[in-house]
Amino acid sequence: MANNNNLQESSPLLSKQVSVEEDEKKNLNVNNSTDVAASPAARTGAGFGWTADGLPLVHGSVVGEPMGRSQWDSSLLACLGRNDEFCSSDVEVCLLGSVAPCVLYGSNVERLGSAPGTFANHCLPYSGLYLIGNSFFGWNCLAPWFSYPTRTAIRRKFNLEASESSGGCCGSCLEDEVQREQCESACDFATHVFCHACALCQEGRELRRRLPHPGFNAQPVLVMIPPGEQTMGRGD
Repeated sequence: MANNNNLQESSPLLSKQVSVEEDEKKNLNVNNSTDVAASPAARTGAGFGWTADGLPLVHGSVVGEPMGRSQWDSSLLACLGRNDEFCSSDVEVCLLGSVAPCVLYGSNVERLGSAPGTFANHCLPYSGLYLIGNSFFGWNCLAPWFSYPTRTAIRRKFNLEASESSGGCCGSCLEDEVQREQCESACDFATHVFCHACALCQEGRELRRRLPHPGFNAQPVLVMIPPGEQTMGRGD
């Protein structure tokens, strides 16, 4: 009997069977843990929110719940901005919005896009629409159709509330994120149509506080200076 026990204990088949059973238990534990982790995400459905970059974020994901939206730095009717370190910039924005809105709009898009030729590609078409609207209709009614998507891009990039930008919007009352975004985009359009100069100024103040001018992002140039001419002395 002692010999049989020794044979069973030293049998390689027995050790393989024990290892197989342990592997099956580990796999069952892993599957149970993944099912428990996936169940909250499955219960949430297909709802999503907008991140700071304007991308959908799934509820119950590993990232977490969607980010809470922040408020604009200044209100829509704060023409001179706030009394802080950007006070002089706010006055400049107010003057540009009143006298040369095409320049202010091109500057805003340039800060937002930071691509070569962005200023001219937006300032010139805006100027044409501005002149046509004032010449044929008596007011700037065409340029807001061209400029309002920039407001939506700013709001999505910095995860801002549209209700604050338009003095109260129905989008904050909607729970579905897709319908809320559509409603807030409509509010962006209405803000540009009825309060166009104020909307451009608010966007300019927001961008100047959040993004530096593209000209300040230039990388320093390293200049390599070759060493001076050297001569080898002949020893005596």
